[in-house]
Amino acid sequence: MARAFVTAEEVAKRAGVSRSAVSRTFTEGGSVSPAVKRKVLKAARELGYRVNRLAQGLNNDRSNLIGVVGANIASPFIAKQLDLLSIALLRKGMQCLLLNATDARKDIAPLIELLFEFRARAIVVLSGEPPSTIIDQCTANGVRLVLVNQVLERTDTSLVLTDDSRGADLAAQRLLQAKCTKVALVTSGSTTPAQVRRATAFSQRMKASGVEVVPWSEGPTSYDSGYRAGCELLEDRSINGAFCVTDLLALGFLDAARKEAGRKVPEDLSVVGFDDIPQAAWKSYELTTVAQSFSALTESVVAALESDDQETRLQVVPVSMVERKTVR
Repeated sequence: MARAFVTAEEVAKRAGVSRSAVSRTFTEGGSVSPAVKRKVLKAARELGYRVNRLAQGLNNDRSNLIGVVGANIASPFIAKQLDLLSIALLRKGMQCLLLNATDARKDIAPLIELLFEFRARAIVVLSGEPPSTIIDQCTANGVRLVLVNQVLERTDTSLVLTDDSRGADLAAQRLLQAKCTKVALVTSGSTTPAQVRRATAFSQRMKASGVEVVPWSEGPTSYDSGYRAGCELLEDRSINGAFCVTDLLALGFLDAARKEAGRKVPEDLSVVGFDDIPQAAWKSYELTTVAQSFSALTESVVAALESDDQETRLQVVPVSMVERKTVR
């Protein structure tokens, strides 16, 4: 049978002090004499005692936990985002509690309610739209809610948005410079707010320039969906450009173009992605893409978490074009 964790009571007994003295020793700003503190710390080292931060947070009605709710967390973009965010939270003395929302895309309310039980200090939603009732509960309980790339008509949430419209416009400009006359627009069937913003802005710019846009929107946001889009769309030999609203779709599209459709990239087909995930720079792809700064995205989320402003705080993450080798 596994040995239970060392308790504060055991430390108190070893140090010859009260249980409350142990608690005060490990509480920031706690009142305890230097002599007692030395005894407690010595006993804690000898016994291998560790503070129960979860219990401490419950006692204080607020923990240092930041709940992060996201779906499709295996995707390169979300994985990179989670990596940087969790590191940033640790550096700020906070802990990341991740809840996978893949099976709860249509209703993430139960996941957020679970975070209330852990007395989460704040909640970051990467995927899915929380219902108004949940937002009301966050406000009532003093839990800051940060939505990433979602848009809600509320005055009590913090919003962090990538400049999707600007990014789509950059993609359109680049394909126009490449003299593309008929372009594919590849999105997934998930129709996330970010994808919708990108697709809408791109279509408007290309159509205003007299360029025909052929939309494709099916399946999950995945490499396989991009590959299928390439196989189906590129049967039309007149398509000489493509904008994929995520890099993951673009990588699948590129492989289909080269392996199934026999297209030369960028000689007779130009392809632009969006996100600048690490794989976009791989030598087998060298994808020209619209980059949103992962560091700027992380900094914006952390700034929203630390803000004392209870009103909506909108932060827009800038984008830029990264030139590689998939556009003429």
